[in-house]
Parts: sequence; C-alpha cells; structure tokens
Amino acid sequence: MGAFVKLIDAILFVFFVAIALAVPLIDAQTCLPVNFYPPFLVDLKTWYTDEYGDYLFTEKPHFFVGIMWLQLLFQWPLALVNIFAILTSKSWLNTTCLIYGSSVLTSMAAVLAELMGSGKAKDELITIYCPFMGLAVLAFLRGLVGQSSKTTSFNIGKRPALARKKKA
Repeated sequence: MGAFVKLIDAILFVFFVAIALAVPLIDAQTCLPVNFYPPFLVDLKTWYTDEYGDYLFTEKPHFFVGIMWLQLLFQWPLALVNIFAILTSKSWLNTTCLIYGSSVLTSMAAVLAELMGSGKAKDELITIYCPFMGLAVLAFLRGLVGQSSKTTSFNIGKRPALARKKKA
C-alpha cells in the first residue's frame, strides 16, 4: 500500500505544481484586471480560448468568475500547502488533500455541468476539463487513505507524561 500511496502522491505533486503555476498566471486573468499581466501571458490565454473555444474564459459567466475567485483565494494556497506537505512528508497531507479534493470536485461539477448542458462546448474542451475532475477525486481519495507508516495512536483521556503528578 505504501508504494501505491507514493505513486498517488507523485501524480498529485505534478498536478499541484501545474495548479500552482496556472492559477495565478492564467486563470486569475478571469477575475483580476488584465493590465496586471505581461502581454505574453494575456496572449497565451487568448490563444488557449481561441484554440479550444473555451467560452467560459471569454464570456465570463458570474458563476465561473466566482469559481475563479475560489480557486485563487482558497484552492491555490491549498495546492501550495500540499506541495510542501508532499515534499516534507507531513502527516496532515490527508486532511489538506481531502479539503482540496472536495472543493475542486464541487467546482468542477458546476463547470462540467455547464459545458455539457450548454451545447456550446466542443468535445475537445470537455476533454480538457475532465482530468481535473479525476484529479479532484484522486486528491479526495488520498485524503481518506491513512499513512500506515506514519500513523500515530491517540491516547484519548490520558494526560501527557510531563503533566502527571508523582504520587508520594
């Protein structure tokens, strides 16, 4: 099981690094003024929206702008925290992955429902968004998996050894 968890962590690490770069540089252009960005990043986003017909980035429906704020203010910092947790083998990675996965899963459900229900999205665009749903599920499931080598047992109801008083 340990090797499987390490493989999942490696996949999530690559995903979190991609998110750490894409969110502030590309996705945040949806909710922040474009003059905050150098022209080559604005051109990169324009190329993407033209190439794949991502009307969510061009039309900016209110729900999508809200999701971009959620991504920028909550999911992006959590992705950075998860990168740190994976690199340093922190025991709280399970918790942060669970939180991250459930947040992305929820927002991706809304985005994919719009793409599939609107009739505007090409299959290619849906194919671009679907892996994010899969990685959200993977992060969520990673949050549910315990780390067998690093689990600690909790002694509920027992005081720490330093706090105990010696009986005379």
